[in-house]
Amino acid sequence: MNTRNPALSDTPQITRQPLGLLAAIVLFAAITPAVLLMAPAIAAQLASQWQLSPTQIGDLFSAELGAMSLATLPAIWWLKHVDWRRAALCSALLFIVANLLSMLAHDYSLLLIARFCSALAGGSLMIICLASAAASPRPSRTYGFWVMGQLVLGAIGLSLLPMLFERYGLGACYLLMALLMGLCLPLARCFPAGAPHRADNAAAAPAISRGKAVLGILGILTFYISLSGVWTFIGAIGSQSGLSAQASGDILAIATLMGIVGALCATLCGDRLPRSILLLLGYGLMAASVLLLLGQPQLARFALAALAFKFTWTFILPLILARMAQMDRSGRLMNASNLVISAGLAIGPTLAGRLIESSGGFQQLLWAGAAITLVSLALVLGCRPTH
Repeated sequence: MNTRNPALSDTPQITRQPLGLLAAIVLFAAITPAVLLMAPAIAAQLASQWQLSPTQIGDLFSAELGAMSLATLPAIWWLKHVDWRRAALCSALLFIVANLLSMLAHDYSLLLIARFCSALAGGSLMIICLASAAASPRPSRTYGFWVMGQLVLGAIGLSLLPMLFERYGLGACYLLMALLMGLCLPLARCFPAGAPHRADNAAAAPAISRGKAVLGILGILTFYISLSGVWTFIGAIGSQSGLSAQASGDILAIATLMGIVGALCATLCGDRLPRSILLLLGYGLMAASVLLLLGQPQLARFALAALAFKFTWTFILPLILARMAQMDRSGRLMNASNLVISAGLAIGPTLAGRLIESSGGFQQLLWAGAAITLVSLALVLGCRPTH
């Protein structure tokens, strides 16, 4: 099958169709992980409506995270052999069917299977979105909107779901996901047919070694280990410092807005200023925000740390992904990135929990989080392609 996409080598088509491709990347990438982004509200509803134990709820979300990660394995083959638009359409249809089955499920094992299938389809869509963004003319801008879409939908969902759950129950969430995906189906045709041909981009593509690719992948892994480990327990840090649950919750809700601002800043600055300088600035502020949580921060210091952490996290991520895209626009590195993102999200809280238990407090976690952040910076800077 010929996977060459004229839109990637024909300048007039690139200028005519950027909005459709951008909309497809942002909307599909926002909907596919929405259940994980809205996990706090869904977990509470699973406990109250289904009377699930914490272990069962944890297993359910772990299955979703694992399925999104497992989608990477078949993608190693189909990214090179299957039309991405057809793959996106099939994945979106599977996502819709799996969410409708989740809505109708009344047994935990059936719900677990349905959620696994939904996440497998979602992971495939996410890989297409990441790879398409890598092949876009301005990857850092595209990844900025990619992050922003997820944050906006997650914030809207967390505010609306409690009201929907009260009136319609858990099924409302899964029905909403199916409806949103159904509305986005026509956008599947906006994706490229496949990765740009090597010959089309030989002049523009920088030289890349396998070692630099490994450094980039490890940079993403350590970035997600650090942010997920600290963010998972940031509410507990506030509680230990004597902040009320209401005050801590309000600060973290505002932090979501700062995350949107961070992603927006990445879209505006990513192509205008040297990326290495932006990475140094962003990573430095992120490490500093983690260290601001040391001791027992009072309200003002806790708020500053939380807002700065969320801002820098979403500011840095599009820049990292754009650097990966600079190394390889075929989609293969983006496929590997999908795997390590899920791995980092799983490793971070596990490692953080053990550090907290072993030390009896949060100090070791915070020092380790700041150190791992700086390790990620070194890895990402080290993977810079040589022209």
